[in-house]
Amino acid sequence: MYLSGALGHNSNECNGLVWNNNELSYIGQDVRQIPAIIAKIYSPNAVKLDLSFNIIDTLDGIEKFTSLEELILDNNLLNDSIQFSFNPLLHTLSLNKNKLADLNKLLDHLSKMCPNLRFLSLLGNSACPDQLSHTDNDEDDYKRYRRYVIYRLPHLKFLDSTKVTAEERRDANQRGQYLKTIRPDGQLFDENQERRVAREIFTPLPSDTNSSGSHQGAYGKLRHKYTGKHSEGNRFIRNHEL
Repeated sequence: MYLSGALGHNSNECNGLVWNNNELSYIGQDVRQIPAIIAKIYSPNAVKLDLSFNIIDTLDGIEKFTSLEELILDNNLLNDSIQFSFNPLLHTLSLNKNKLADLNKLLDHLSKMCPNLRFLSLLGNSACPDQLSHTDNDEDDYKRYRRYVIYRLPHLKFLDSTKVTAEERRDANQRGQYLKTIRPDGQLFDENQERRVAREIFTPLPSDTNSSGSHQGAYGKLRHKYTGKHSEGNRFIRNHEL
């Protein structure tokens, strides 16, 4: 049922809202967060919420949806600061094509706030090394990712629209804890800093001789004397060898 004008003076905010059998859809409306009027009216009874194709960058208000079992948030702007409220009923979560990059942080949060997830999809995020979205990843990268996610969320039955196999679950139980991927922070070093570090750490000269015009020699006594006994320069050359 479409409810474009059923919310009184707030109807303009909620054009395009669909409510049917306790399932709520509010797709493609360019909202940055869950409209307060929607949360107020529908949150107590909603078991499914679809907010795809918006520009949502915060989940403020999601805590009001206490009966929620399915949450679809595809094609939004959610990043690593995403915060879910505790919901043991939530079994389906789709976060395709958002701005999620830190897989470990996300899994830490989901394992605490959504402990009974059975379906999770992260395709199109940097946190998910699928080959369709990221050509620099290979099949092994994606396999490691799947086993690590399955290890962290043991109730999963589907990951990225693909069923979790018995082999994957067995591998996840055996090796999942060792498959954590740590991505280097691109801000740690810039090109100039790398050159400076290389110059300061790996130069063979003392630091006070690096600048122009300050070159100097070093003198000292050696414990051993070099006689050149085995040097080719001291080899006696006879006439017949010329």
